[in-house]
Amino acid sequence: MDGANIVVLGTDNVGKSESLYSHTVVVDGREQSLNLWDAPYSQDLSPESFMCEKRVQWADGFVLVYSICDRASFNTVTRLIQTIKSSKDYLGFEKIPIVIVGNKRDLHHRRTVLSEEGRLLALSSDCQFYEVSAAENYHSVLMVFHGLVDRIRESRMSVKKLAGIKGIVKSMSAVFARRRTDSL
Repeated sequence: MDGANIVVLGTDNVGKSESLYSHTVVVDGREQSLNLWDAPYSQDLSPESFMCEKRVQWADGFVLVYSICDRASFNTVTRLIQTIKSSKDYLGFEKIPIVIVGNKRDLHHRRTVLSEEGRLLALSSDCQFYEVSAAENYHSVLMVFHGLVDRIRESRMSVKKLAGIKGIVKSMSAVFARRRTDSL
């Protein structure tokens, strides 16, 4: 994998910066270029909205961030997952690399969303889950992106395998179709 486009989504005040930037990380001994779009929050989460569609088409993977101190931000992540999956399904993608991140772990005394709720959401929607404190620990944030890069790589491999299988099926269909016409 040479590089990946990653969209970071979440409501305001969950610890996002709302910018577009590139970053190079080393994963499994190889440099990977990441283009990160830390997108501003939009109330319009419908798959038909122009900005949502552009983000989903551009992205190879998604980081969905909520604050463990804000129940509404967690509920928004649930809706974002549905929006992304319905948009990507429409575009023909089977497995979408998504990481759910519960941020502000350092504010555990103000917690309104349990870790178990984040894990359950991730499990039920086939996503990875991390709980981090971006303010206290850069390493945990880096682990989020390493995990997402791994999922993007897996997704690309499965797309290549599927394309290879479809090619074999198409070739075999052509061979058998010729035999039927040859025997007539």
